[in-house]
Amino acid sequence: MATAAKTPHNSRLLLPLALLFCASACAQSAPARNTQIARSADPLPAAAPAPAPVPAPSGDYRIGIDDLLTVSVWHQPDLSRTVPVLPDGTISLPLVGAVPAAGKTASEVEAELHASLTQYLRDPELTVMVAQIRSRHVNIIGQVQHPGTFTMTNSMGVLDAIAMAGGLSDFAKKKQIYVLRETSDGHRVRLHYNYEAVLRGKIGAQDIILQPNDTVVIP
Repeated sequence: MATAAKTPHNSRLLLPLALLFCASACAQSAPARNTQIARSADPLPAAAPAPAPVPAPSGDYRIGIDDLLTVSVWHQPDLSRTVPVLPDGTISLPLVGAVPAAGKTASEVEAELHASLTQYLRDPELTVMVAQIRSRHVNIIGQVQHPGTFTMTNSMGVLDAIAMAGGLSDFAKKKQIYVLRETSDGHRVRLHYNYEAVLRGKIGAQDIILQPNDTVVIP
């Protein structure tokens, strides 16, 4: 009888010990879970900045072959569209057909298109804008951060081109920069460029205004 009376007493002692052990184990695992939650809440890495947009051409920009023009005619969705400048220098639109565009400004094309549309529409209201320049490029090769082909929108000098290419590298030979330009007879001439003199504004040092298809070479 004495042995039977001790068994319930031992059971009553084991139950608090089991609860104490469980509480200790839970407390030790809690920091790990908290750390995992904290890590999952870490902010995502910032996205890379978008490249700077190409500036819009100035009002005196002369349209070239392959450029894209956006023609918007008020209340005429069938006539409003973006069209390329064809190899013959024209754009093609419904009603008026081929309209000369190459070598003209957007406002000049707009005026000519307005005159043509008056034969079919009463007081047509329209706008013509250069949507994308694809006819004028310069090449930048050699010791710059981002060599490649760049679009010319407005008047651009060598300093502008170097800036567009991310600047000179540490190994650039600043006194040996030159511009390769193709002449009308198909030959190429080399134009020496003194980068440091132009940058410092020395008397007689002038930036070279680039022409389409020029190549700036940075040794």
